[in-house]
Amino acid sequence: QELLRVMRTIDDRIVHELNTTIPTASFVGKVDPGQTCKELYESLMDAHTNRERIIKNCISQTSAVVKTLKEEREKAPEDAALLKQLRKEQTKLKLMQSELNVEEVVNDRSWKVLSHLTVMMFCPNRQS
Repeated sequence: QELLRVMRTIDDRIVHELNTTIPTASFVGKVDPGQTCKELYESLMDAHTNRERIIKNCISQTSAVVKTLKEEREKAPEDAALLKQLRKEQTKLKLMQSELNVEEVVNDRSWKVLSHLTVMMFCPNRQS
């Protein structure tokens, strides 16, 4: 979770990133807003792809551990330590699965902000 928090920094700071990407009137000729926007888009896409891959990898690994522990539990139903470990891993699995939902919300928010500000940047006369 700590790793995901750090990896979500780009999403948490999307408005700031866009504000520093969009050139002011005095810098319009010196900065290519299309290129900087493209670079931000690619960074955001990479971040989202990497986080999703990491979360799904954790889910896969934890699912395998849960499956193994369940099989062991069937062989030793009285083993309290095994039950405790199984419950701990099941909780971890649920947490990782909920992180996928969080990721979806975070990603959606970032894309909406990026989309809105990009439209405002390239179509300034358009009403939002």
